[in-house]
Amino acid sequence: MIKPHGSDKLNPLYVADDAKRTALLKEAESLASIVVSSAAAGNAVMLGSGYFNPLTGFMNKADSLMVAEKLKTTKGLFWPVPIVNMVKDASAIHGAKRIALRDPNIVGNPVLAIMDVEKVEEFSDADMKMMTEKVFRTLDPEHPGVAAFNSVGKFVISGPIQVLNFSYFEADFPDTFRTATSIRNEIAERGWNKVVAFQTRNPMHRAHEELCKMAMEAEKADGILIHMLLGKLKKGDIPGDVRDNCIRKMVELYFPKNTVMVTGYGFDMLYAGPREAVLHAVFRQNSGCTHLIVGRDHAGVGDYYGGFDAQTVFDTEVPKGALLIEIFRADNTAYSKKLNKVIMMRDGKDHTKEDWVTLSGTKVREMLSKGIAPPPEFSRPEVAKILMQYYQTTR
Repeated sequence: MIKPHGSDKLNPLYVADDAKRTALLKEAESLASIVVSSAAAGNAVMLGSGYFNPLTGFMNKADSLMVAEKLKTTKGLFWPVPIVNMVKDASAIHGAKRIALRDPNIVGNPVLAIMDVEKVEEFSDADMKMMTEKVFRTLDPEHPGVAAFNSVGKFVISGPIQVLNFSYFEADFPDTFRTATSIRNEIAERGWNKVVAFQTRNPMHRAHEELCKMAMEAEKADGILIHMLLGKLKKGDIPGDVRDNCIRKMVELYFPKNTVMVTGYGFDMLYAGPREAVLHAVFRQNSGCTHLIVGRDHAGVGDYYGGFDAQTVFDTEVPKGALLIEIFRADNTAYSKKLNKVIMMRDGKDHTKEDWVTLSGTKVREMLSKGIAPPPEFSRPEVAKILMQYYQTTR
Protein backbone atom coordinates (compact mmCIF):
# COMPACT_ATOMS: atom_id res chain seq x y z
CA MET A 1 0.00 0.00 0.00
CA ILE A 2 1.11 3.57 -0.68
CA LYS A 3 3.09 5.06 2.22
CA PRO A 4 1.59 7.89 4.28
CA HIS A 5 2.93 11.40 3.74
CA GLY A 6 6.13 12.09 5.68
CA SER A 7 6.45 8.79 7.54
CA ASP A 8 6.61 5.03 7.06
CA LYS A 9 3.43 4.38 9.01
CA LEU A 10 0.36 6.36 9.93
CA ASN A 11 0.46 8.09 13.33
CA PRO A 12 -3.06 9.26 14.22
CA LEU A 13 -3.26 11.46 17.32
CA TYR A 14 -6.49 9.93 18.65
CA VAL A 15 -5.96 8.14 21.98
CA ALA A 16 -7.44 4.74 21.13
CA ASP A 17 -6.72 3.09 24.48
CA ASP A 18 -9.91 3.36 26.59
CA ALA A 19 -8.12 3.50 29.95
CA LYS A 20 -5.68 6.19 28.78
CA ARG A 21 -8.48 8.21 27.25
CA THR A 22 -10.56 8.02 30.43
CA ALA A 23 -7.55 9.13 32.49
CA LEU A 24 -6.93 12.07 30.15
CA LEU A 25 -10.58 13.14 30.33
CA LYS A 26 -10.29 13.05 34.13
CA GLU A 27 -7.09 15.10 33.97
CA ALA A 28 -8.77 17.63 31.67
CA GLU A 29 -11.22 18.54 34.44
CA SER A 30 -8.40 20.22 36.35
CA LEU A 31 -6.66 21.87 33.40
CA ALA A 32 -6.98 25.43 32.14
CA SER A 33 -9.18 25.27 29.04
CA ILE A 34 -10.20 27.24 26.01
CA VAL A 35 -13.07 26.89 23.52
CA VAL A 36 -11.43 26.65 20.11
CA SER A 37 -12.82 27.81 16.75
CA SER A 38 -14.74 25.44 14.49
CA ALA A 39 -11.77 25.46 12.10
CA ALA A 40 -9.35 24.46 14.89
CA ALA A 41 -11.77 21.75 16.06
CA GLY A 42 -11.80 20.39 12.50
CA ASN A 43 -8.01 20.45 12.47
CA ALA A 44 -7.97 18.46 15.72
CA VAL A 45 -10.36 15.87 14.25
CA MET A 46 -8.16 15.56 11.14
CA LEU A 47 -5.04 15.19 13.30
CA GLY A 48 -6.80 12.60 15.43
CA SER A 49 -7.96 10.71 12.34
CA GLY A 50 -4.46 10.43 10.85
CA TYR A 51 -5.39 12.56 7.83
CA PHE A 52 -2.80 15.20 8.76
CA ASN A 53 0.04 12.71 9.28
CA PRO A 54 2.89 13.26 10.19
CA LEU A 55 1.95 16.44 12.11
CA THR A 56 1.94 16.01 15.90
CA GLY A 57 -0.20 19.02 16.71
CA PHE A 58 -0.81 22.69 15.93
CA MET A 59 1.80 24.75 14.12
CA ASN A 60 3.66 27.68 15.67
CA LYS A 61 4.02 31.11 14.10
CA ALA A 62 7.26 30.35 12.23
CA ASP A 63 5.93 27.12 10.73
CA SER A 64 2.61 28.74 9.79
CA LEU A 65 4.31 31.60 7.96
CA MET A 66 6.76 29.25 6.22
CA VAL A 67 3.98 26.89 5.13
CA ALA A 68 1.87 29.76 3.80
CA GLU A 69 4.76 31.24 1.86
CA LYS A 70 6.82 28.22 0.80
CA LEU A 71 4.63 25.12 1.38
CA LYS A 72 7.05 23.61 3.88
CA THR A 73 7.66 23.72 7.62
CA THR A 74 10.84 25.14 9.15
CA LYS A 75 12.12 21.53 9.31
CA GLY A 76 11.44 21.05 5.59
CA LEU A 77 8.27 18.93 5.66
CA PHE A 78 6.11 19.62 2.60
CA TRP A 79 2.74 20.97 3.73
CA PRO A 80 0.26 23.19 1.82
CA VAL A 81 -1.73 25.16 4.43
CA PRO A 82 -1.11 26.28 8.04
CA ILE A 83 -2.71 23.93 10.60
CA VAL A 84 -3.37 26.34 13.42
CA ASN A 85 -5.23 26.92 16.67
CA MET A 86 -5.95 30.65 16.56
CA VAL A 87 -7.96 32.52 19.21
CA LYS A 88 -8.95 36.12 19.93
CA ASP A 89 -7.99 35.97 23.60
CA ALA A 90 -5.50 33.55 25.18
CA SER A 91 -5.66 35.00 28.71
CA ALA A 92 -7.63 32.00 30.04
CA ILE A 93 -4.58 29.77 29.55
CA HIS A 94 -1.90 32.31 30.52
CA GLY A 95 1.15 30.50 31.88
CA ALA A 96 -0.38 27.03 31.47
CA LYS A 97 1.82 24.33 29.99
CA ARG A 98 -0.94 21.79 29.47
CA ILE A 99 -4.51 22.75 28.51
CA ALA A 100 -7.85 21.28 27.46
CA LEU A 101 -9.28 22.24 24.08
CA ARG A 102 -13.06 22.50 24.15
CA ASP A 103 -15.39 21.81 21.23
CA PRO A 104 -17.36 24.82 19.94
CA ASN A 105 -19.76 22.65 17.93
CA ILE A 106 -21.33 20.59 20.73
CA VAL A 107 -23.62 21.90 23.45
CA GLY A 108 -21.69 22.26 26.72
CA ASN A 109 -18.32 22.52 24.92
CA PRO A 110 -16.94 19.12 25.97
CA VAL A 111 -13.19 18.48 25.88
CA LEU A 112 -12.00 17.52 22.41
CA ALA A 113 -8.25 17.24 23.03
CA ILE A 114 -5.45 17.92 25.48
CA MET A 115 -2.58 20.08 24.33
CA ASP A 116 0.95 20.60 25.58
CA VAL A 117 1.51 24.32 25.05
CA GLU A 118 4.88 25.10 23.50
CA LYS A 119 4.19 28.71 22.51
CA VAL A 120 1.50 31.36 22.54
CA GLU A 121 2.32 33.95 19.88
CA GLU A 122 0.53 36.69 17.99
CA PHE A 123 0.34 37.21 14.25
CA SER A 124 0.75 40.77 13.05
CA ASP A 125 -1.65 42.32 10.57
CA ALA A 126 1.08 41.89 7.94
CA ASP A 127 1.39 38.18 8.84
CA MET A 128 -2.36 37.69 8.47
CA LYS A 129 -2.36 39.49 5.14
CA MET A 130 0.52 37.41 3.77
CA MET A 131 -1.00 34.09 4.88
CA THR A 132 -4.42 35.02 3.54
CA GLU A 133 -3.05 36.10 0.18
CA LYS A 134 -0.82 33.04 -0.22
CA VAL A 135 -3.37 30.43 0.87
CA PHE A 136 -6.52 31.92 -0.71
CA ARG A 137 -4.97 33.98 -3.55
CA THR A 138 -7.23 36.87 -2.58
CA LEU A 139 -7.79 39.34 0.27
CA ASP A 140 -11.48 39.81 -0.56
CA PRO A 141 -13.42 39.66 2.75
CA GLU A 142 -16.43 38.32 0.80
CA HIS A 143 -14.51 35.10 0.08
CA PRO A 144 -15.92 32.62 2.66
CA GLY A 145 -12.51 31.11 3.44
CA VAL A 146 -10.86 34.51 3.84
CA ALA A 147 -13.71 35.65 6.09
CA ALA A 148 -13.48 32.54 8.28
CA PHE A 149 -9.67 32.60 8.54
CA ASN A 150 -9.61 36.25 9.57
CA SER A 151 -12.46 35.99 12.08
CA VAL A 152 -10.98 33.66 14.70
CA GLY A 153 -8.28 35.88 16.21
CA LYS A 154 -4.53 36.41 15.85
CA PHE A 155 -3.13 34.58 18.88
CA VAL A 156 -1.72 31.22 17.80
CA ILE A 157 -1.33 28.42 20.37
CA SER A 158 1.09 25.72 19.26
CA GLY A 159 2.15 22.30 20.50
CA PRO A 160 1.37 18.59 20.33
CA ILE A 161 -2.13 17.31 21.06
CA GLN A 162 -3.85 14.13 22.19
CA VAL A 163 -7.31 13.81 20.61
CA LEU A 164 -10.04 12.33 22.80
CA ASN A 165 -12.99 12.16 20.39
CA PHE A 166 -14.09 13.06 16.87
CA SER A 167 -16.48 15.90 17.78
CA TYR A 168 -20.01 15.52 16.37
CA PHE A 169 -18.96 13.61 13.28
CA GLU A 170 -19.21 10.06 14.66
CA ALA A 171 -22.65 10.66 16.21
CA ASP A 172 -24.13 12.60 13.26
CA PHE A 173 -22.62 10.45 10.49
CA PRO A 174 -22.11 6.99 12.04
CA ASP A 175 -22.11 5.15 8.70
CA THR A 176 -20.01 7.67 6.81
CA PHE A 177 -17.41 9.35 9.04
CA ARG A 178 -14.17 7.40 8.80
CA THR A 179 -10.59 7.92 9.91
CA ALA A 180 -7.63 7.52 7.58
CA THR A 181 -6.68 4.46 9.64
CA SER A 182 -10.02 2.72 9.09
CA ILE A 183 -9.99 3.53 5.36
CA ARG A 184 -6.49 2.09 5.01
CA ASN A 185 -7.60 -1.03 6.89
CA GLU A 186 -10.62 -1.53 4.63
CA ILE A 187 -8.57 -1.00 1.46
CA ALA A 188 -6.21 -3.73 2.70
CA GLU A 189 -9.14 -6.04 3.56
CA ARG A 190 -10.60 -5.57 0.09
CA GLY A 191 -7.23 -6.35 -1.49
CA TRP A 192 -7.25 -3.11 -3.46
CA ASN A 193 -3.92 -1.77 -4.71
CA LYS A 194 -4.88 1.14 -6.96
CA VAL A 195 -7.53 3.39 -5.41
CA VAL A 196 -8.91 6.60 -6.91
CA ALA A 197 -10.23 9.24 -4.50
CA PHE A 198 -13.10 11.56 -5.38
CA GLN A 199 -13.55 14.66 -3.24
CA THR A 200 -17.03 16.14 -2.93
CA ARG A 201 -18.96 18.69 -0.92
CA ASN A 202 -22.02 18.34 -3.19
CA PRO A 203 -24.46 15.61 -4.22
CA MET A 204 -23.17 13.66 -7.22
CA HIS A 205 -24.92 13.95 -10.57
CA ARG A 206 -24.37 11.95 -13.76
CA ALA A 207 -21.24 13.91 -14.68
CA HIS A 208 -19.57 13.12 -11.33
CA GLU A 209 -20.63 9.47 -11.49
CA GLU A 210 -19.19 9.02 -14.97
CA LEU A 211 -16.02 10.93 -14.04
CA CYS A 212 -15.34 8.41 -11.28
CA LYS A 213 -15.88 5.55 -13.72
CA MET A 214 -13.63 7.19 -16.33
CA ALA A 215 -10.83 7.66 -13.79
CA MET A 216 -11.17 4.11 -12.51
CA GLU A 217 -10.98 2.72 -16.05
CA ALA A 218 -8.13 5.00 -17.16
CA GLU A 219 -5.98 4.14 -14.13
CA LYS A 220 -7.05 0.47 -14.08
CA ALA A 221 -7.98 0.98 -10.44
CA ASP A 222 -9.46 -1.61 -8.10
CA GLY A 223 -11.85 0.81 -6.46
CA ILE A 224 -13.10 4.34 -5.86
CA LEU A 225 -13.07 6.17 -2.53
CA ILE A 226 -15.91 8.71 -2.54
CA HIS A 227 -14.78 10.96 0.29
CA MET A 228 -17.19 13.70 1.28
CA LEU A 229 -16.62 16.69 3.50
CA LEU A 230 -18.91 16.54 6.55
CA GLY A 231 -18.01 19.81 8.26
CA LYS A 232 -19.20 23.38 7.91
CA LEU A 233 -19.97 24.78 4.48
CA LYS A 234 -21.09 28.13 3.14
CA LYS A 235 -24.74 29.16 3.12
CA GLY A 236 -26.70 27.45 0.35
CA ASP A 237 -24.62 24.27 0.19
CA ILE A 238 -26.44 20.93 0.62
CA PRO A 239 -26.30 19.52 4.20
CA GLY A 240 -24.18 16.44 4.80
CA ASP A 241 -27.02 14.02 5.54
CA VAL A 242 -28.87 14.87 2.30
CA ARG A 243 -25.66 14.61 0.29
CA ASP A 244 -24.87 11.28 1.92
CA ASN A 245 -28.30 9.85 1.03
CA CYS A 246 -27.94 10.99 -2.60
CA ILE A 247 -24.49 9.49 -3.02
CA ARG A 248 -25.38 6.19 -1.38
CA LYS A 249 -28.44 5.80 -3.60
CA MET A 250 -26.38 6.52 -6.74
CA VAL A 251 -23.66 4.03 -5.73
CA GLU A 252 -26.23 1.36 -4.85
CA LEU A 253 -27.96 1.57 -8.23
CA TYR A 254 -25.33 2.64 -10.75
CA PHE A 255 -21.91 1.32 -9.76
CA PRO A 256 -20.72 -2.29 -9.96
CA LYS A 257 -20.87 -4.01 -6.57
CA ASN A 258 -17.80 -3.79 -4.33
CA THR A 259 -16.06 -1.08 -6.35
CA VAL A 260 -16.90 1.96 -4.18
CA MET A 261 -16.32 3.00 -0.57
CA VAL A 262 -18.62 5.85 0.52
CA THR A 263 -16.93 7.72 3.37
CA GLY A 264 -16.57 11.17 4.89
CA TYR A 265 -14.16 13.29 6.90
CA GLY A 266 -14.63 15.93 9.60
CA PHE A 267 -13.33 19.28 8.45
CA ASP A 268 -14.66 22.74 7.60
CA MET A 269 -14.35 23.67 3.92
CA LEU A 270 -11.62 26.23 3.23
CA TYR A 271 -12.67 27.16 -0.33
CA ALA A 272 -8.95 27.68 -0.95
CA GLY A 273 -8.94 26.27 -4.48
CA PRO A 274 -5.39 25.22 -5.48
CA ARG A 275 -3.94 25.07 -1.96
CA GLU A 276 -6.90 23.05 -0.73
CA ALA A 277 -6.53 20.68 -3.68
CA VAL A 278 -2.95 19.98 -2.53
CA LEU A 279 -4.18 19.42 1.04
CA HIS A 280 -6.77 17.00 -0.40
CA ALA A 281 -3.95 15.11 -2.10
CA VAL A 282 -1.96 14.90 1.14
CA PHE A 283 -4.75 13.41 3.18
CA ARG A 284 -5.95 11.06 0.41
CA GLN A 285 -2.42 9.65 0.31
CA ASN A 286 -2.65 9.25 4.07
CA SER A 287 -5.94 7.38 3.48
CA GLY A 288 -4.20 4.86 1.22
CA CYS A 289 -5.30 6.25 -2.15
CA THR A 290 -2.95 6.15 -5.13
CA HIS A 291 -4.82 8.74 -7.23
CA LEU A 292 -6.95 11.83 -6.65
CA ILE A 293 -9.39 13.23 -9.21
CA VAL A 294 -8.90 16.98 -9.56
CA GLY A 295 -11.48 18.55 -11.82
CA ARG A 296 -12.33 22.00 -13.01
CA ASP A 297 -12.37 24.61 -10.18
CA HIS A 298 -11.62 21.96 -7.56
CA ALA A 299 -12.31 23.34 -4.03
CA GLY A 300 -13.07 26.74 -5.51
CA VAL A 301 -15.82 29.26 -4.93
CA GLY A 302 -17.18 32.05 -7.11
CA ASP A 303 -14.67 33.15 -9.75
CA TYR A 304 -11.65 33.57 -7.49
CA TYR A 305 -9.62 30.85 -9.25
CA GLY A 306 -8.93 29.90 -12.84
CA GLY A 307 -10.69 26.76 -14.03
CA PHE A 308 -7.57 24.61 -13.90
CA ASP A 309 -5.48 26.38 -11.21
CA ALA A 310 -6.07 23.43 -8.88
CA GLN A 311 -4.35 21.19 -11.43
CA THR A 312 -1.45 23.43 -12.45
CA VAL A 313 -0.55 24.05 -8.78
CA PHE A 314 0.83 20.49 -8.77
CA ASP A 315 3.26 21.57 -11.52
CA THR A 316 4.19 24.99 -10.16
CA GLU A 317 4.18 24.67 -6.35
CA VAL A 318 4.51 20.97 -5.48
CA PRO A 319 8.16 19.84 -5.73
CA LYS A 320 8.78 16.61 -7.62
CA GLY A 321 8.63 13.71 -5.20
CA ALA A 322 6.94 15.71 -2.43
CA LEU A 323 3.85 13.49 -2.74
CA LEU A 324 3.48 9.87 -3.86
CA ILE A 325 -0.18 10.17 -4.84
CA GLU A 326 -0.88 10.87 -8.53
CA ILE A 327 -3.37 13.42 -9.87
CA PHE A 328 -6.04 12.41 -12.40
CA ARG A 329 -6.68 15.67 -14.23
CA ALA A 330 -10.26 16.04 -15.36
CA ASP A 331 -12.15 18.54 -17.46
CA ASN A 332 -15.81 19.41 -17.04
CA THR A 333 -17.93 16.40 -17.89
CA ALA A 334 -21.38 16.56 -19.47
CA TYR A 335 -23.85 14.46 -21.40
CA SER A 336 -23.24 14.52 -25.16
CA LYS A 337 -26.41 14.35 -27.26
CA LYS A 338 -24.23 13.38 -30.23
CA LEU A 339 -22.69 10.37 -28.53
CA ASN A 340 -25.53 9.59 -26.07
CA LYS A 341 -23.17 9.39 -23.11
CA VAL A 342 -21.25 11.54 -20.63
CA ILE A 343 -17.78 12.57 -21.78
CA MET A 344 -15.15 15.14 -20.82
CA MET A 345 -15.95 18.33 -22.69
CA ARG A 346 -12.36 18.59 -23.97
CA ASP A 347 -13.06 15.37 -25.91
CA GLY A 348 -16.02 16.93 -27.74
CA LYS A 349 -14.10 19.33 -29.93
CA ASP A 350 -16.64 18.97 -32.74
CA HIS A 351 -19.56 19.73 -30.38
CA THR A 352 -21.56 22.94 -30.37
CA LYS A 353 -23.26 24.37 -27.28
CA GLU A 354 -26.51 22.68 -28.32
CA ASP A 355 -24.84 19.24 -28.32
CA TRP A 356 -24.39 19.24 -24.52
CA VAL A 357 -26.87 18.80 -21.67
CA THR A 358 -25.65 21.42 -19.19
CA LEU A 359 -27.47 23.20 -16.39
CA SER A 360 -26.25 25.90 -14.01
CA GLY A 361 -26.38 25.24 -10.28
CA THR A 362 -28.91 28.04 -9.94
CA LYS A 363 -31.17 26.49 -12.59
CA VAL A 364 -30.96 23.04 -10.98
CA ARG A 365 -31.86 24.42 -7.54
CA GLU A 366 -34.78 26.33 -9.06
CA MET A 367 -36.11 23.19 -10.78
CA LEU A 368 -35.73 21.00 -7.72
CA SER A 369 -37.43 23.51 -5.42
CA LYS A 370 -40.42 23.50 -7.81
CA GLY A 371 -40.56 19.70 -7.78
CA ILE A 372 -39.22 19.44 -11.35
CA ALA A 373 -36.61 16.73 -11.88
CA PRO A 374 -33.61 17.68 -14.03
CA PRO A 375 -33.33 15.62 -17.24
CA PRO A 376 -32.06 12.07 -16.66
CA GLU A 377 -28.99 12.90 -18.76
CA PHE A 378 -28.03 15.36 -16.01
CA SER A 379 -29.20 13.69 -12.81
CA ARG A 380 -30.26 10.17 -11.88
CA PRO A 381 -34.02 10.24 -11.12
CA GLU A 382 -33.55 8.55 -7.73
CA VAL A 383 -31.04 11.23 -6.72
CA ALA A 384 -33.26 14.01 -8.04
CA LYS A 385 -36.15 12.68 -5.92
CA ILE A 386 -34.10 12.98 -2.70
CA LEU A 387 -33.03 16.51 -3.63
CA MET A 388 -36.56 17.59 -4.56
CA GLN A 389 -37.79 16.45 -1.14
CA TYR A 390 -35.03 18.46 0.54
CA TYR A 391 -35.58 21.66 -1.45
CA GLN A 392 -39.35 21.53 -1.05
CA THR A 393 -39.07 21.21 2.75
CA THR A 394 -36.69 24.19 2.95
CA ARG A 395 -38.80 26.58 0.86
